[in-house]
Amino acid sequence: MSFVRAKEIPPGSGNWYDYEVETIHENGKVRQKVIRYLGKSGTTPRRLPVGNPPSDKTETARLIIACKHCGSDNTRKYGKYKGVQNYFCDQCRTKFTGTDALPHGRVSPSYIASALNEFYNGMSYHDIENNIDQQTNGNISHTAVIKWVNKYTDKAIQDTKDLHPKVGDTWIADETFVRVDKSKTNVENPYSKSRKAKWVVFWDIIDADTRFLLASHVTTSRNKQDARILMEKAAARAGKTPQIVVTDKLAAYIDGIELAYGSDALHKQSSSFEVKNDNNLIERFHGSLKERTKVMRAQRNKRTLERFTDGWLVHYNFFRPHMSLGNKPPAVAAGLKYDNQNWADLIGYKKEPIVKILGAESA
Repeated sequence: MSFVRAKEIPPGSGNWYDYEVETIHENGKVRQKVIRYLGKSGTTPRRLPVGNPPSDKTETARLIIACKHCGSDNTRKYGKYKGVQNYFCDQCRTKFTGTDALPHGRVSPSYIASALNEFYNGMSYHDIENNIDQQTNGNISHTAVIKWVNKYTDKAIQDTKDLHPKVGDTWIADETFVRVDKSKTNVENPYSKSRKAKWVVFWDIIDADTRFLLASHVTTSRNKQDARILMEKAAARAGKTPQIVVTDKLAAYIDGIELAYGSDALHKQSSSFEVKNDNNLIERFHGSLKERTKVMRAQRNKRTLERFTDGWLVHYNFFRPHMSLGNKPPAVAAGLKYDNQNWADLIGYKKEPIVKILGAESA
């Protein structure tokens, strides 16, 4: 039995083409043999001739659009919307689009995965919107991109919050200022650097061995209670307390670490971080964070900034490779095993055709 396989040529171009292939089992191995090229995805005819038909009969194979919700072949055309063919499943009584979009969606999940990756790598919502518009005929609003980011960021946070990395005994903590747009915000920051801008304090703590970002914390102050909360969040994530905590000379760390860890951890204050000859570990992290936040126009209050920093934590730990770790993400270096290796996996994007070719039947 043959089936249709969709292939993107060239990869990343958004141009998909259909091929009829069959599965062949040889010497304990499985391979797919291409029978023929069918055409650009979405243009394949409903009925196709198969093989060499007999002189008195025409043998055909039926192309069926499988239901995205239940996988049933009992589907039928159900009108078009903005030029895209819709289908209806008589089995589960649901409607879906005849594209590779996820159920209840109309955009290819490959674009959604790319949008999330581009967002956390520094691209603005409007730039992502323009990038998708140039590759598709669809009119995608930047508000749709915001909804994708919020939806799948929340899912990423939920899926990874209970994973406990195997980290070392030396942790590095620091804090930096992050600007929050003054408009539509009630954040009052005593450390505001200008009348036209609002700033919050972004705290973070990283494991020196694996580069795993253990915890982030957003506040409007820099006191010992803020430092204590950061230390407690890090210990809860790691499932242990460190032996050494390295910080700058901010006085809040002295009491904050004492309140969180007591005498179990040695506190080292230094003007430059001298941990395994990597003096700029946390400065590089903050540099990446600030490069990301400077193009943000939607982080208008502390709540939205917290969502971003939590999503950034997942992206940084689980999806982003680090050269110093052999191009592995910190989560792998910390011994974590997880199913979603990137944003595409988390979304549930699978390069499987929704078109099936059923067995040949006599006309």
